[in-house]
Amino acid sequence: MIKIQLFLGFVTFALWVYCLISVITTPQGSIRNLQKPIWLILVLLFPLVGSIAWLVAGRPESAPRRPGAYERNAPAYPEYDRPGRAAAVDQAADEEFLKGVRERAEQQRKRHEQARRERERLAAEERERLRRKPTEEV
Repeated sequence: MIKIQLFLGFVTFALWVYCLISVITTPQGSIRNLQKPIWLILVLLFPLVGSIAWLVAGRPESAPRRPGAYERNAPAYPEYDRPGRAAAVDQAADEEFLKGVRERAEQQRKRHEQARRERERLAAEERERLRRKPTEEV
């Protein structure tokens, strides 16, 4: 009798830990029926009932999410894509926009690099001027 109670206690504890981790790691937007903090409180305060309720009514459905009407199917530029990101209806306009973004980023990088080289040149001139100054005063 005590072995059965011990086994059931262990199963309840394992289920509770699994559901607690599941609630914590699940993104807020994919949780069903209640909000994440409420599920967390239910699972914490009522280990067996809260865990079973989470598995039945709160856990996200396991079916893969269908892409929305304006989401990309095959991303040409993966650095700009993420699940749920809206895409332009006109692919040519989207490609042109992304090309412009890349060109502006490259121009900014070149300006930054040029400014860095100018700062280094001025610093080197200042060091040289300070190095020569004590020699000129003597």
